[in-house]
Amino acid sequence: MARPRSIDDGRLLRATGAVIGRRGPGFTLADVAAEAGVAAGTLIARFGSRAGLLRAVTAAGTASAVAAMRKAAAAHPGRAAAARAALVAAAGDLADPDAAANHLAQLGADLGDPELREGVRRHVAAVEAETRRLVRAAADLPAAPAPAAAARILVALWHGSLLGWSLRPRGGLARRLGGDLNTVLAAWGAR
Repeated sequence: MARPRSIDDGRLLRATGAVIGRRGPGFTLADVAAEAGVAAGTLIARFGSRAGLLRAVTAAGTASAVAAMRKAAAAHPGRAAAARAALVAAAGDLADPDAAANHLAQLGADLGDPELREGVRRHVAAVEAETRRLVRAAADLPAAPAPAAAARILVALWHGSLLGWSLRPRGGLARRLGGDLNTVLAAWGAR
């Protein structure tokens, strides 16, 4: 009979995110194990490899981002503000530009691996699909392009704002993202 798990995957994935925020792509399984208070063998047993752990982190991050987007958008039904709030929420709790840069560096490493790149594609597709749904529902965007194009533009702006803020952090990330998104949404007629 298998021993019940006393450490849930969420704890291990949160520890991985924290370590990536501090170390970037140079992190080791030993770093994550120390952060989570487990043996490195626990990570191998659970995820199979470092790549398996990264796949799990990406999948959990996708689910978390979409859930955060839906929760934030719910306060602004049928309005452009829903897309803005959703994309700000999708950035999560990144408040430290160094941690953001380290996460972006890990993203770059993930893009270099075909298997990990597929997880990143699914993440971007999920964020874009949620943004497209919100743009389609927004009654106050009369000059916006078609929802698919508008979503691509907003998500591209979101990625660029994250990168720009991590390199030149002036003010908080939420303020930067919100301001950049408001500029485009206002040009599309948002009130």
